[in-house]
Amino acid sequence: MLQLLYAATGVVVTGLLAGGAVASGALTRPAGVVAALFGVVIVLVAGFAYLALLVLFVVASVLATRYRFDVKATAHVQEGVHGERGVSNVLAHILVPCGLVLLAHFGPWQFHGAILAPLYASALSFGAADTFASEFGVLAGNARSIISGGPVTAGTNGGVSAVGEAWAVVGALTTAVVGLVLLRSLGSPYGSATLFLFTVAIAGFLGCQVDSVLGETLENRGVLTKGGTNLLSMVATVGIAAVLLALGGGYR
Repeated sequence: MLQLLYAATGVVVTGLLAGGAVASGALTRPAGVVAALFGVVIVLVAGFAYLALLVLFVVASVLATRYRFDVKATAHVQEGVHGERGVSNVLAHILVPCGLVLLAHFGPWQFHGAILAPLYASALSFGAADTFASEFGVLAGNARSIISGGPVTAGTNGGVSAVGEAWAVVGALTTAVVGLVLLRSLGSPYGSATLFLFTVAIAGFLGCQVDSVLGETLENRGVLTKGGTNLLSMVATVGIAAVLLALGGGYR
């Protein structure tokens, strides 16, 4: 009975959050439905700490997107038409976290929370670092190619700036700290706190750099869409996090 109540609460909360995102204009209706479905899977399988971290990432992304939106719209570097995010954007940022949760609990090589937590948080850390770098960095007015170092127009795929990189650090580090607080307060295992913070912060920032490289080399040539770039970069981020965990003894 208690488990049924927990499940029902998770479904209702997720539905309300997705509905709120649609009502506020943060997500399109189809994107809200997709977010709700994946959110339900995450909360039912992994628990409220994982859903809460995902929700906070979405909230932070929305706030960053809407910061000085008029300036971004004038320069034609805004997200969507009015700052809304569609299905492709939602899928690019939720497929990997949801996949990790399912693999951890039902995959052939099931792994415990001390491994799942930092990998999951690292995926969202990349999302925050990338969003912050893009949404705040584009306002710097200047950027350089991450590969050649030559000047490029702000908002160009593969363009980076000191301001954007600083915000990428903020996004990755904030996700690591908030993730640790949520997991600890809600009783979810996360392993070593020091290793968790280090892994999530470093992997998220490095994943953001991978995104810039893929954006310049493949997205600008039409090989990848923006969603595809984000998805591959998030997969790379999880791979980086897995290596960092191994080096730190997280699999013992």
